[in-house]
Amino acid sequence: MAPSLDFSNWWPKDARKGTPVVVKMENPNYSVVEIDGPDAAFRPVEKSRGKNAKQVTWVLLLKAHRAVGCLAWIASLFWALLGTIKKRLIFRQDVAMASEKLGKGKLLFTVIKAFLVTSLTILAFEVVAYLKGWHYFRNPSLHIPRSTDIQGLLHLVYVTWLSVRADYIAPPIQALSKFCVALFLIQSVDRMILSLGCFWIKYKKIKPRIEGDPFKSDDVEGSAYEYPMVLVQIPMCNEREVYEQSISAVCQLDWPKDRLLVQVLDDSDDESIQYLIKAEVAKWNQKGVNIIYRHRLVRTGYKAGNLKSAMSCEYVQAYEFVAIFDADFQPNPDFLKQTVPHFKGNPDLGLVQARWTFVNKDENLLTRLQNINLCFHFEVEQQVNGVFLNFFGFNGTAGVWRIEALEESGGWLERTTVEDMDIAVRAHLNGWKFIFLNDVKVLCEVPESYEAYRKQQHRWHSGPMHLFRLCLPAIITCKIAIWKKANLILLFFLLRKLILPFYSFTLFCIILPLTMFVPEAELPVWVICYVPVFMSFLNILPSPKSFPFIVPYLLFENTMSVTKFNAMVSGLFQLGSSYEWVVTKKAGRSSESDLLASAEMESKIMNQLQIQRGPSESELTELNRLKEQKEAAPVPVKRVNKIYRKELTLAFLLLTASVRSLLSAQGVHFYFLLFQGVTFLLVGLDLIGEQMS
Repeated sequence: MAPSLDFSNWWPKDARKGTPVVVKMENPNYSVVEIDGPDAAFRPVEKSRGKNAKQVTWVLLLKAHRAVGCLAWIASLFWALLGTIKKRLIFRQDVAMASEKLGKGKLLFTVIKAFLVTSLTILAFEVVAYLKGWHYFRNPSLHIPRSTDIQGLLHLVYVTWLSVRADYIAPPIQALSKFCVALFLIQSVDRMILSLGCFWIKYKKIKPRIEGDPFKSDDVEGSAYEYPMVLVQIPMCNEREVYEQSISAVCQLDWPKDRLLVQVLDDSDDESIQYLIKAEVAKWNQKGVNIIYRHRLVRTGYKAGNLKSAMSCEYVQAYEFVAIFDADFQPNPDFLKQTVPHFKGNPDLGLVQARWTFVNKDENLLTRLQNINLCFHFEVEQQVNGVFLNFFGFNGTAGVWRIEALEESGGWLERTTVEDMDIAVRAHLNGWKFIFLNDVKVLCEVPESYEAYRKQQHRWHSGPMHLFRLCLPAIITCKIAIWKKANLILLFFLLRKLILPFYSFTLFCIILPLTMFVPEAELPVWVICYVPVFMSFLNILPSPKSFPFIVPYLLFENTMSVTKFNAMVSGLFQLGSSYEWVVTKKAGRSSESDLLASAEMESKIMNQLQIQRGPSESELTELNRLKEQKEAAPVPVKRVNKIYRKELTLAFLLLTASVRSLLSAQGVHFYFLLFQGVTFLLVGLDLIGEQMS
């Protein structure tokens, strides 16, 4: 047997052997360590015993340096904000006032100004009362002093204000706040149910699947039958920045050329842009792509009118499906092979919708916050409704329609600015089913400036309310299941399109600051803090990389409630802006992989052309014209920031309310009002879309 080499048996751990040794160092900078035995030398030494006074001093100095650096960064940020306020608000340098085209916008601005003036007056009154020691508002049970305690005329006015506030002002505010809180909780429950549905889909791995290989055929002569006739439409209007990349992406779709037709539907009123798009179409036509260019002389009905005009062509009757892509969308080559096969063997299927992904989601803070909203919309709302209800709102692009479903549902109508939602609702009432593919993603852009985002959100929230008024009679009289009618009316339209902007604006932008001056109607902390943070947490789950932006996201959503509420009212009461369409401005960005692939493909094509033959005189003339057009393109104008009066007025209202909350020592209310007011200030000064450093 081999000898044991375990020397630990030579001495027991519990028994101490040997003489204790004390090692003392003359240098006082070193610690004194006492070794009791052989084991003590190998025992882990506590960290606190290994530190001396000089080490602790260095650690404290390092932490102090970091704290000072953080404070300096905050101070520089605050100073920069003050400088921007001075530059844009006082001296009006490189800024323009955002115009209010309609009376309803001016009316809302007037109401907000009235609230601000009233709040400033009450705040001045409360400060005087605070300095004089009349701290009645600190008492939870309001005590009105007797007539014998009145100390003068000002005190009498203050006591009268307390009585009027408690008897006449507080009750209606309390009733309205309870109503908004109830709506808030209902909408929160709806969000939680949708999130649970998404978790269940992830857990069970539920998703639409393609059975077998739909394009595989043993019959060589009839192999083309597996590929149905597909029409691809690209509606655009003055899309100088993105027309080239969208046409290029669509023309590279992997589909038999004889069974694919691309329609470029150009509604541009700029002749230079028309010429550029025509040249791009001609270039791909020479490469063998079946592509045509269409331009309307009478541009009515916006996008719906453009699509309706294109579908009226006689050759469209030969096609079975139509795919639609907006001008900034860049589908992958296998898009049709991932979407069209779902229609096979499913005659009730009318729409296959793909998900959006964004090339500029990290461009600035605004794009990051939009990415949070849209990720939740696609991964939770669209996916859950598609799996459990077979119905959701068509997103207007990156989808494939069965042409029969479009025609049976009445085709494209020009009655609203949300023609995509309109056709989806009418197709659902006719019994057609929808499928959402979360795994099929199409690259696109989100607005990078607050002005473009604000106009887009106005259209997205005014159009549904306008459509609701038009579709309500048809929904009630339609012969579908009652639960489908209830889902359309109560959830799809009322809860998610009307109630959400109403309670968000009323509760957090109006009632909350008012309760600081009417403490009898004060909102509980869970309403303004705990529940909103939890709901924001649920919204960010589909985009986990955005968790550091949870607080800015919550504050910015409350800020956007002004625009959404304004749009909702204009659509519900059919005001002028409910039928206002402004093309969302794009930057024309492409991903790095797309740029490399495009450059590689262009180089291959040019090499092939040079090998085959030299350029002809007509081609040289065409290239020269293209160069002249690009040189004659308008020089980019320096960006002019806008001043948004409603947002600025609400910022001052919330900041005034935060000062009032200090008098009542309400910490949570103070911080929420302060940060919300600063967010409104940033948006009002058009700083939310600035580049991130």
